[in-house]
Amino acid sequence: MIQVYFIGAGPGDPELITLKGVKVIEKADIIIYAGSLVNPEILQYAKKDAEIFDSASMDLDEVLQVIRRGAGEGKIVARVHTGDPAIYGAIQEQMDALAALGITFEVIPGVSSFLAAAAALRQEYTLPGVTQTVILTRMEGRTPVPAKEKLAELAKHGSTICVFLSVHAIAEVVAELRQGYREETPAAVVQRASWPDEKIVRGTLANIADRVVEAGISKTALIIVGDVFSGRYEKSKLYDPGFSHGYREGKS
Repeated sequence: MIQVYFIGAGPGDPELITLKGVKVIEKADIIIYAGSLVNPEILQYAKKDAEIFDSASMDLDEVLQVIRRGAGEGKIVARVHTGDPAIYGAIQEQMDALAALGITFEVIPGVSSFLAAAAALRQEYTLPGVTQTVILTRMEGRTPVPAKEKLAELAKHGSTICVFLSVHAIAEVVAELRQGYREETPAAVVQRASWPDEKIVRGTLANIADRVVEAGISKTALIIVGDVFSGRYEKSKLYDPGFSHGYREGKS
């Protein structure tokens, strides 16, 4: 029997949580949610007598203590994270601890903010003739990054790059990226993607930092950079009438 569920609650819109995630929250006896980022409207799915904990003020030991107690009492525990917990979710240490304790768990994926940002921008990140690669990364801060993953090094690939948790240092991010991208490379910043107060700023590496500062954006935003925003790309072979594949014979 699964006792603990790690749930990706999505980027903000309470309708972007999966049906599977909602079903677990509806039956959970204990809910631990990342209150600093998860939309509290997610809690509308909880049953009235569920114990609810906001992990924003809890450390790892405190979170594990609640989970261990719940599992020991035969209760269902929902550990709710923002976006998809596989990306900057800090769940590995939680899962490893539960495995060591013999507590069974399951992970339910969610919609990451980088995908919600693409939807808000009405933009595909992988375009034929431009790039087929998306890099998810962050600026070095209190959590260091390996030398080969510095933004200046990643920018040399010329792919679409999504920079998490770094908008507060937008000037430094741009300075790093300009060592690999051209100054006129298009860029966008999406704050609180999918929330009612979502904000979008567009520009290039030459001006995006100033525009973000002018917009008053300093947190909960994603920086996206790449030539996919240029509007120039090749049409996909998938729908090319002259291209054959396993489901369609190409027209000559």
